[in-house]
Amino acid sequence: MTTHTNDTNSTRTVLVTSASGKTGRRVAERLQARGATVRAGSRTGTVRFDWEDTGTWAPALEGADAAYVNYYPDLAAPGAVAAMEHFGRLAVAAGVRRLTLLSGRGEPEAVHAEEALRASGAELAVVRASFFAQNFNEGAMADGVAAGTLAFPAGDTAEPFIDADDLADVIVETLTRDGHAGLVHEVTGPRLLTFAEVAAEISRASGRPVAYVPMSEAEYAGLLVRFGLPEPEAQWLSGLFATLLDGHNATVTDGVKRVLGREPRDFTAFAAGAWNA
Repeated sequence: MTTHTNDTNSTRTVLVTSASGKTGRRVAERLQARGATVRAGSRTGTVRFDWEDTGTWAPALEGADAAYVNYYPDLAAPGAVAAMEHFGRLAVAAGVRRLTLLSGRGEPEAVHAEEALRASGAELAVVRASFFAQNFNEGAMADGVAAGTLAFPAGDTAEPFIDADDLADVIVETLTRDGHAGLVHEVTGPRLLTFAEVAAEISRASGRPVAYVPMSEAEYAGLLVRFGLPEPEAQWLSGLFATLLDGHNATVTDGVKRVLGREPRDFTAFAAGAWNA
């Protein structure tokens, strides 16, 4: 478990990339609560930051002491390694000493992007997270779940879903306290659930039936295209999910407890709060 010293870094200026997303929003809120000056970077916010527009990176980094790096669409995506190399150089040139990178658990391609950012020379902490519990009520799946269908290419594979609030707490800890540079924290929820069990948990919490509908990788890619994603992106994303849910991530870790000194939130508690009937 990390030793909790005085929070001497609470007055830092921290750039939060993708600040309007699931984790960015939560990280920004927590940093502000600790007294940090937050630069909330997004494509439409006051601090403009767009991963697809490299010209927005240096202005957003200017004056920051630390940064939360949440790359879109995913660190395993084509172009992520080059993006991390470029971002790391700009961050160090701007005097940003401390970086925390959100990475995917069990993604070999993401490790190459981690290494590219680490090569910048900045103090880097990496947080590798499992599948977010909030994907079911805040993301692209939310409409389907609200309509009673959880369709996904996961088969019977179990996953240790992590609450995004726990993940944000871990990220903020690495940004505001010493001792995390060079470390990789792998964080998960406290137990494994299949997607069918997730559907049952949501049904109980919401009082409405939700059914899990397993799909093939190709079927899910087609569903994403119908929802408006370009076909190449839909195929890549569907393939990524199928790879991540092949069973190699079906274990839990003690990462949350090691960093925060407490157990992670269970999916049952998350569902009760998210779908309290």
